[in-house]
Amino acid sequence: MGKTSDNTQSKQQLKWWQLTLLGVAGTIGTGYFLGSGLAITIGGPAVLIVYLLAAAGTYIVFDALARMTANQPEQGSFRSYAKKAFGNWAGFGSGWVYWFSELLIMGSQLTALSIFARFWFPAVPMWVFATGFGLCGMVIVFFGNKGFDRVENVLAVIKLAAMVMFLVLAVALLAGWIGGGKYAPKVPLGPERFFPHGGIGLWSAFIFAFYAYGGIEVLGIMSYRLKEPKDAPKAGKVMLLSLATLYIVSIGLAVTMVPLKGFVPDKSPFVLALASDRLAFVPHLFNGVLIIAGFSTMTASLYAVTSMMVTLAQEGDAPKVFSRKWKKKYPLFALTLILCGLAAAIVLALLLPGKVYEYVTTAAGIMLLYNWAFILLSSGKLLESSVWNSVKRWSGLVLIAGAVSGTLFHKLSRPGFWISLLLVALIAICDVIVQRVRKNRQAPENSKAQRPAEALKDIRPMPGGAIFHLKGIRLRKNKV
Repeated sequence: MGKTSDNTQSKQQLKWWQLTLLGVAGTIGTGYFLGSGLAITIGGPAVLIVYLLAAAGTYIVFDALARMTANQPEQGSFRSYAKKAFGNWAGFGSGWVYWFSELLIMGSQLTALSIFARFWFPAVPMWVFATGFGLCGMVIVFFGNKGFDRVENVLAVIKLAAMVMFLVLAVALLAGWIGGGKYAPKVPLGPERFFPHGGIGLWSAFIFAFYAYGGIEVLGIMSYRLKEPKDAPKAGKVMLLSLATLYIVSIGLAVTMVPLKGFVPDKSPFVLALASDRLAFVPHLFNGVLIIAGFSTMTASLYAVTSMMVTLAQEGDAPKVFSRKWKKKYPLFALTLILCGLAAAIVLALLLPGKVYEYVTTAAGIMLLYNWAFILLSSGKLLESSVWNSVKRWSGLVLIAGAVSGTLFHKLSRPGFWISLLLVALIAICDVIVQRVRKNRQAPENSKAQRPAEALKDIRPMPGGAIFHLKGIRLRKNKV
């Protein structure tokens, strides 16, 4: 976004560790701080297993995306690779599936942010907070890469500090250094405590584990700005290893410190775990951190959908008007369309205040996984084929299929599955229409290009060998 330049080097200003920080900022959000509560409620302490599996699946997807980026950096990232691998229809489908997934993620984040803000101001309607946070995010993205990078780097550090703070306080409570805990800690050992809802419950929670890692696409979109594109895999490995470790340890502590019946979908499990008479300030402090985390990921998603909309418009997969920039540097038209999507999310928050987070989060997670499947399938076409790469690719696809199908088995996630199918069907219909229109436009151009070649067949010598006729057009006489 912001000021652009034809000089590629001016865009490639990120070091690998900066990209790692941006990845952390774009990943740790309400999908982890609040969505993990949904996962624990549905699957019990056994969700630790699906968080590990989701980390493995996320790494497989990012590894494929990073290797494609290292081979040939593209501003369109995974969308450009899908187009190269399968044609225009795949580029259109991948771009719009991602656009809708991130738009849903923003709706999910705005809803969560409103829930957190009402902790302090319960009388204020959710839509008021959603509107305020949405407008603030748009202002940051409006003013370009420099402002986005600075804000996201600061928020990444704050979120990591909050997670470290949770780990320190949790250990202090478990060790008895801080008294007054609300619950008596107990390690969930045994099948009944570890798998309270059986295999089906664990399967249903799988989507929320994947959702907590959503954000790797932002790394893919921003990888072309690396000083060394070959460092993209390193940035992703460090990010995912750090996230997986923090997720597993922190969730393990939470399920040890809070009984299963104590978890509720609309409260962070980490705030519940730190409940103590001697830590009365913690809920307020952590609530502020949750707002920072949610705002950060919401802004990262806003950056991603704005960038994707501009790219779609530039390449003819969206109306050209959305590629225009006010004063040649501000993506005003693309942000205007996105504002309409945010307005729809705010209306949903107004109409379904009790369930909108669960429904929208599930739909967003599924749409995200559809796009990850695109990435894996594209890598199969574009990267060097080997047995190990094929094993990784198909393992990733199996994990994605498992997470998507698991949403059918729980009442909280089932509506999100049908929402995702509806959106995919809409995108598919639009894709067919766009490709037909494009084909019809290209047909006359191709026929015009072929006319001179076809006309050469009609060139014939006239008597004297000096005058030629070309489909009735008399050419100038050259005497011999």
